[in-house]
Amino acid sequence: MTGDDALRIVREALDDRRAWVVGGAVRDGLRGGGPVTDVDVIMEGDVRSAARTLARLAGAAAFELSGEFGAWRVVARDHSWQADLNPLRGGSLEADLGLRDFTVNAIARPLRGGALIDPLGGAGDLAEGRLRLAGPDALREDPLRALRLVRLSCELGLEPDPRASEAARASASGLGGVAAERVFGELKRIVSSDRAVAGLELAGRLGLTAVFLPELDALAGIEQSRFHHRDVQGHTFEVLSGAIALERDPVGLLGVEQADGVRALLAEPLADDLTRGGALRFGALLHDIAKPPTRRLTAEGRVQFPGHDEVGAAMAREILGRLRASERLGAHVGGLVREHLRLGFLVREEPLPRRTIYRYLDACDAVAADVTLLSVVDRLATRGEQAEPAIERHLAVARTLLAEALRWHSAGRPAPLVRGDRLAGELGIEPGPRLGGLLASLAEAQFAGDASTPEAAIGLARQLICNEPE
Repeated sequence: MTGDDALRIVREALDDRRAWVVGGAVRDGLRGGGPVTDVDVIMEGDVRSAARTLARLAGAAAFELSGEFGAWRVVARDHSWQADLNPLRGGSLEADLGLRDFTVNAIARPLRGGALIDPLGGAGDLAEGRLRLAGPDALREDPLRALRLVRLSCELGLEPDPRASEAARASASGLGGVAAERVFGELKRIVSSDRAVAGLELAGRLGLTAVFLPELDALAGIEQSRFHHRDVQGHTFEVLSGAIALERDPVGLLGVEQADGVRALLAEPLADDLTRGGALRFGALLHDIAKPPTRRLTAEGRVQFPGHDEVGAAMAREILGRLRASERLGAHVGGLVREHLRLGFLVREEPLPRRTIYRYLDACDAVAADVTLLSVVDRLATRGEQAEPAIERHLAVARTLLAEALRWHSAGRPAPLVRGDRLAGELGIEPGPRLGGLLASLAEAQFAGDASTPEAAIGLARQLICNEPE
């Protein structure tokens, strides 16, 4: 069922009730948006009965959203659309619209069709690119709306008016009392926007990131070595911009040969309604998050950040856990942060031996292709001294590793030539770390082409045992 079908089914189910479509469906329709997949309805009468009728007709699921306010949600079985049914508040449609967050979301259209009902001038604000509060208490009623202001600014390209900005700043501290899941829901959409950097900068100016992501604010003013042209926060935003650009057009950076593979990789669903491309953006945002606590000056006055990859991986997982992200997303982004320096250490080894390539893939494993892309946008955003030759060398290595990493991602680890139990029996050794080390050595030799049959692998293992120190 398409989004347009969803709206039709809602109309048919509620045909005998006074109801109005409001919010994003109306707003996006005015902007010439695509199919409606999220229908927001306010109505008179029995909301529970209407939700169950809609669910029955559409073969969908219905459940109560709020016992206090009486809202119900109906969700398609394949999650392709949803409809929220809300009781009319305030005694009239105009009063209900005045209780919404922003004027662009306070436009209604009768469910059965008819003229817009727009008492707050939301259509005009939308046309003029302005984001205004629906009422003076809109953000005090729900502090999450301050972050939603940032998200709507990103997604719709709207400029908050001074009153809305000031209200967001005044209500920023209230975000601390909002459920982390709701905050993360808005943050995901901000980071997933093409205007993500502008949105995060706006959130910083309004004092919002100081509440839900203070580690990002802490990056501002942290100066780096002479090989960087920005402080850590400026560099981070450039890396995020690079990740967005890479997702939009991989050909410009990586060439035609690997573009299709990169597009397919980044489009894969990962976790928390994010694709691997969305997760890469979070990796870009958090890759240097540990630079403030690890910053050191050498005796010669050089700036260093020892261990910021390992410390940063733990910080990234803690941040995402605090925001109630899934364990899978936390592990993935943590892996990106932990391994984001690894490719840079290989630049001097070009051309790369097969064993070096294997060790890279083995260490990065599930994030090998993703972190290779992160290393590219990270390197491109590092334009201090001697930047151009360093970037060229880095890109050459990255293209080599990316081709291998995409194959690794698609096919998985090569199947071992010989199983551990057989190897243990052939060599007369017990299972344990020694056997594990031999299997790891054989996997590397197999990838490098130094062993291609079970017999060759067993023979190589015998040689390795003979060469072990006494």
